[in-house]
Amino acid sequence: MIRINLLGSERKKAPRAVVFGAGQRLTMLCSLIMVAAVAGVGWWYWSLSQTSSQVETEIAAAQQEAARLRSMMAEVEAFEAQRTRIQERVALIEELRGGQSLPVQLLDHVSRSLPDMLWLTSMTQDATQVTIVGNSRTLVALSDFVGNLGGGSVLRRPIEIVDSQVQGGRDTASEVIQFTVRAQLNKPEPKPEEPAGRGARGARGARGRQGAPR
Repeated sequence: MIRINLLGSERKKAPRAVVFGAGQRLTMLCSLIMVAAVAGVGWWYWSLSQTSSQVETEIAAAQQEAARLRSMMAEVEAFEAQRTRIQERVALIEELRGGQSLPVQLLDHVSRSLPDMLWLTSMTQDATQVTIVGNSRTLVALSDFVGNLGGGSVLRRPIEIVDSQVQGGRDTASEVIQFTVRAQLNKPEPKPEEPAGRGARGARGARGRQGAPR
C-alpha cells in the first residue's frame, strides 16, 4: 500500500551567517591592537633586560680591568721610586768616591815624598790649599821633600816654604828644623761623557784605519 504525504516535509533552515556589528568590530580591533601593544612592550622589555645584562657584564669586566691596571700602576710607581732611590745612592757613592780620590792621592803622594830624617806633625787642607807642618834633621832633607812634592801631578808648583825655624839643643846634632810648607792642589777636570756606542764605533774605526794598507 502506497502512502503519499500531500502535506510535504518540513524544510531544513539554512544557517545564518554571523554578522558582526560596528561595535563588535571596533572591540575586536581594539583587542588586537592591545595584544600587539602588549607583545611589543614585552619584546621591548625583554630586549632591555638582555641589553642591561650585557652592559652589567661589560661594566664588571671593565671594573676588573681597572683594578688590574691600578695594581700595575702601583707596581710601576713602586719600581720607579725604588729606581730613583738606587740612582740617588749610586750618585752619592760616585760623589763620595770623587771627593775621596783626591785626599787619598794626596796622602799617598806626600807619604812617597818623605825623605829620610824628616817627619810630619800635621797636614791640613783648606779648599784647594794644603799646609804641611813637620820637622827635619837637615836642610837637605827639607829641600828633597819640597822637590819630591813638586814632582807629581797632585800638587801645583812651586811648593812654598812658608816658615822654617831651627830648634837648637845643646849640640848641633840635636838641632831640629821645624818647617811649614804650603801648596795648591791640582783638581782633575771632569771628563766629558761620550754618547753611548760612540766609543765602540770610534775604536772600531781606529782599528780599521790602523789595519788599512798605506
